[in-house]
Amino acid sequence: MSTTLDSLRNTFEESRATFDAFLADGRNLEAMAAFAEAAHTTLEAGGRLLSCGNGGSMSDAMHFAEEWSGRFRNNRRPLSAIALSDPAAISCIANDFGYEAIFSRQVEAHGREGDLLLAISTSGESANVLAAVKSARQLGMRTVGLLGKGGGKVAGEVDIAIVVPRATTADRIQELHIQVIHAVIEAVERRLFPENYVG
Repeated sequence: MSTTLDSLRNTFEESRATFDAFLADGRNLEAMAAFAEAAHTTLEAGGRLLSCGNGGSMSDAMHFAEEWSGRFRNNRRPLSAIALSDPAAISCIANDFGYEAIFSRQVEAHGREGDLLLAISTSGESANVLAAVKSARQLGMRTVGLLGKGGGKVAGEVDIAIVVPRATTADRIQELHIQVIHAVIEAVERRLFPENYVG
């Protein structure tokens, strides 16, 4: 029993250490503020937020999209956000063009100049995420990378890179990714719907 308790405590201590390391570098909050500003500008102009990632990062991309199109905390009008996660689209594109194109083809189909792409990769090396970023930039979209392990190739291609420090495993990185997502959504909502944050 004590071994299990130690393991559980260590998990939370590792998570806390990662969060502390993130907050200790002021550049991370500045990058989050830039992400929030870009999302706000996109939505204010009637644009759309797109998001993509693989595996658990796809789940985070879907979570990101539904918070905008559904609701975050209180009721308000829906906002345009799409996760590039339709299994029919993915299997069609993978079959016809290769797995590397599963997100970039959808960006080219749905993205427009002035839209924003959130590209999520715990390694920063996902070829299909990198291809999506390149397609988005060619369309004149803003790009944000939510990354880990130094940021990888994706960090060098996005307009705004938010890289989780210290963590070496996907689970620790993803924990902070979802915190960043929630914090940015709240920051944007506070500007778009201040009435939801009175009191």
